[in-house]
Amino acid sequence: QVQLVESGGDLVQAGGSLRLSCAASGSINSINIMGWYRQAPGKQRELVARITGGGRINFVDSVKGRFTISRDNAKNTVYLQMNSLKPEDTAVYYCNADVELTGDSYSSYYWGQGTQVTVSS
Repeated sequence: QVQLVESGGDLVQAGGSLRLSCAASGSINSINIMGWYRQAPGKQRELVARITGGGRINFVDSVKGRFTISRDNAKNTVYLQMNSLKPEDTAVYYCNADVELTGDSYSSYYWGQGTQVTVSS
């Protein structure tokens, strides 16, 4: 099995910055896509950013120019650097990873437990 453990969520004022981390552990052979989703109260979960094993990146339009995503493949960790935070960025942020387990010939998506980001105005 795979565990994704997020950290870095906090309460921050508008205009501030936070860095989220998500470390994957378990019997991992490889990780394809790693990404961050968020879910605000009363809203559907949405993709924020994702990065492939080869470094290709996608962002939701609302965070372009403010957020960056990166990964450390040696540590099976993905980061989300969030700058110029806005109150509308308030949400629970979830890590997601497409993982191939050791001995398997297919991959599956796993979720972290979520970390709260609150941006005050």
